Amino acid sequence: MRNLKLSASVFPGIIFFSCLLLYLYSTLLPFYTHSPTESHISLTPSTPAFSPSPPQCNLFHGNWVEDPSHEPFYDETCPFHRNAWNCLRNKRDNMGPINSWRWVPSGCDFPRIDPVGFLGLMRNRRIGFVGDSLNENFLTSFLCILRVADAGAKRWKRKGAWRGAYFPKFNVTVAYHRAVLLAKYEWQPKQSAPSDQDGREGIYRVNVDTPADDWVNITDFYDVLIFNTGHWWGPDKFPKEKPLVFYEAGKPILPLLGMHDGFKVVLKNMVSYIQKKVPSKTLKFWRLQSPRHFYGGDWNQNGSCLFDKPLEESQLDLWFDPSNNGVNKEARQLNLLIEEALQGTDIQVLDLTHLSEFRADAHPSIWLGKKDAVAEWGQDCMHWCLPGVPDTWVDILSEEIRYRLDSRQDFD
Repeated sequence: MRNLKLSASVFPGIIFFSCLLLYLYSTLLPFYTHSPTESHISLTPSTPAFSPSPPQCNLFHGNWVEDPSHEPFYDETCPFHRNAWNCLRNKRDNMGPINSWRWVPSGCDFPRIDPVGFLGLMRNRRIGFVGDSLNENFLTSFLCILRVADAGAKRWKRKGAWRGAYFPKFNVTVAYHRAVLLAKYEWQPKQSAPSDQDGREGIYRVNVDTPADDWVNITDFYDVLIFNTGHWWGPDKFPKEKPLVFYEAGKPILPLLGMHDGFKVVLKNMVSYIQKKVPSKTLKFWRLQSPRHFYGGDWNQNGSCLFDKPLEESQLDLWFDPSNNGVNKEARQLNLLIEEALQGTDIQVLDLTHLSEFRADAHPSIWLGKKDAVAEWGQDCMHWCLPGVPDTWVDILSEEIRYRLDSRQDFD
C-alpha cells in the first residue's frame, strides 16, 4: 500500500519532467542539426529562412566538373533569345558537352536556381541590369530560366529599358538598360578646316559626371540592380580617329585623359552617383569583367576560339595575366580599377571572372546565325552561347540575392 501511494505521488512529476525534456529537445534541435550547406538552400515562398551569418563558402572560386546529368533549363525555343547567342538553333558543335560542365565552389556545393522558388521570393519586385551587351547576355539567360516558372511571361520595354520581361504570375519585372560606358557620351563631328591634318573625324564627348539617359531615371524603380562596364573601353571601339574626350562640369578635363585614366574618373563618378541616388534598401551588385578567349589574334585579327573543352587552371595566367600582354588581358586590368572604386560602398561585387576564364569552349565562335557574319564581325569569342556559362552566373546571382534578402530587415 505504501509503495502504491509513493508511485501515485511521483507519477505526475515524471510526466511533467518528460514534457519539459520534449519541449527543450524540439526547441534546441534546429541549432544542432545545421549543416554547412544550409545557407545555400534555395528558398520557396513557403519556406522562409533567416541567415544572418556569412555565406559558408566562396561561390566564385572552385572548378568545373563534368556531369552528364547536368542539363539546361531551356532550349532554342525560348522567346527571349538573341539570335547570335542561340547556339542550339545555330547548330553550334559540342553544345551537349558545353552544358555538361557544372560549377562546384571550393569546399561546398550549392544548388541550381529554383525558378518557381526564386520568383516567389521576388514577388512584386523588380530586377534591373545596367551596362553593356555582356549584361544583356546575362539577362537573356535569366529570362529564359525564369520563364520555366511562368510560361505567360511577356516582353517588357518601359522606363528606357532595351529589353526585358514581365512575369504576371508573380508580378516580377526583369529588364536590361543599355549603357555601355554608364556615363553619357555623344558623337561630335569635327568642325575644323579640311587643312587640319590630325586625322580625327571627330570626338566622342564623355560627360563623366552624368549618367547615360538609358538609366538616369530608374534609380528608385528597381529593387535589385546589377551594373557593369568595361568591354567598350578599348581602342577597337574608340580608335584614335574617333577618340573619347572626357568632360566634367561641362568643360574638358585638362590635360586630356587617356582611356585608362578616363575609365577611372567615370567609375568614381558613377559609383558616387549610385551611392547618392539609389535607395539604401535597394540591393546593388557590380559584375566584374567577363573574359574573352581570342586565340591567335584579336577579334579583328582572325582571333578564334574553336575549343572543345574548358581550359586547365594552369593555363589561366598565361591567357589572362596582364604581365603576359596577351589579347585577353583587359579583364583582370579593369577588375582592379573597379574593385578599387567600389571600396567603402554597399555595392556587392559579383566576381564572375575567374569561373568564366576556364570556359574557352563556350562562346558562339563561328556559329553566329547569319550568313557571312564571321567575315563581317570576326568570330565571337566574347559573348556566351545560351544555354551556357551565364546560366551559372544566374545560379550565383540568385543565391546572392536570396542570402542578402534573408539577412536584411528593411527590404519589403
